[in-house]
Amino acid sequence: MFHSKNNRSIGRLRKLIALAASFFLIFVMVGYMTSVPSSSRLSSNMISKWTSDIDSSVFLNLLGMENRTLMLHYDEHNQLHTLSKSLFQLVTSIKPYDFRSLLGNELPGFSRYDREILIAGEGTDYSNLPVESTFPLEDVLEDRQAVYEENDKTDTEAKEPALKETEDLQESVFIYNTHNREAFLPHLPDITDPDLAHHGEINITKVSERLKEELAKNGIGSVVDDTDIIGEVLVEKGWEYWQSYRASRDVVSEAFSQYGDLKYAFDIHRDSMPRDVTTKEINGEPYARIMFVIGEDNPSFQKNFELAESLHKKLEEKYPGLSRGVIPQGGAANNGVYNQDLSENLLLLEVGGVDNTLEETYRTVQALADVFSDHYWDAEAVQGK
Repeated sequence: MFHSKNNRSIGRLRKLIALAASFFLIFVMVGYMTSVPSSSRLSSNMISKWTSDIDSSVFLNLLGMENRTLMLHYDEHNQLHTLSKSLFQLVTSIKPYDFRSLLGNELPGFSRYDREILIAGEGTDYSNLPVESTFPLEDVLEDRQAVYEENDKTDTEAKEPALKETEDLQESVFIYNTHNREAFLPHLPDITDPDLAHHGEINITKVSERLKEELAKNGIGSVVDDTDIIGEVLVEKGWEYWQSYRASRDVVSEAFSQYGDLKYAFDIHRDSMPRDVTTKEINGEPYARIMFVIGEDNPSFQKNFELAESLHKKLEEKYPGLSRGVIPQGGAANNGVYNQDLSENLLLLEVGGVDNTLEETYRTVQALADVFSDHYWDAEAVQGK
């Protein structure tokens, strides 16, 4: 009896020691993780990067160990092949058949090419994809001289009829500009640095206004938001430029609440790529090319992609070369949402680049309105059946 009680006492003592040791180790680990430099810490971005290199077949194999029915139609040889390939990727960070993974860890800045292209337009490759840029807010808000004269022919003959038609149209499209001060170098005579191409009035918002007019000509009503997200919202909230999408989220949410008939939303930007990448001559006239960007980390990704794919194909049919294609954006250290979780039909469009003129972008949105109207009325016909 005494021996049994002694054993129980020893057992309890061991459990207490183990519990105390566990707490001690936890405190040591927490102390280490909070004291080491941030670059050396284990972060969610680091974990995300590791797991992004693991092939989906690995997870299927792991689940298959518990539920064999998952593996009934999965070849055993293929299982071993993909598992070994994935383990090799995980250990070495090298992806077979993708030379970018071999060079990406060795060449500074090469990681920017570690991206995907969903649909490649004419001339589109990993070297000329849009880059998510951020700037000091004070540089964006700096006063600059801008030069722009409205084209009387296009603005007097086309603008007034469009405005009259809009009054009787159902507002189905919401158009806004998260980076509303993005401007164009040809209209900024004193600026040569693309990073400084920003202006409070002569900017990308004029492209949005023109898109509204062109949609109206095709019988589609739209609403253009005039919020100065960069110059007012960010300044008022004390936020930085990289928080622009957080600022525009409230604008989009409010629009969908206020206008119950909205079915589509376009966030219009201009790219920072040079003229040779963002310009296409069609029938002797220069057009600013379009790139569709889809946030891959939002639940509406597939629906957003289907819309972008439809518009890309229609542009290729009527205006070959005008679309630069469709790309995803997301993953560690990237936005990956762009507020596209708020609607299944919300697209981010890069219309032209920093070297294009507003006239060139106007030709482009006329073409965009043309093909979008085909998509819109086809969809309306299907829903009306």
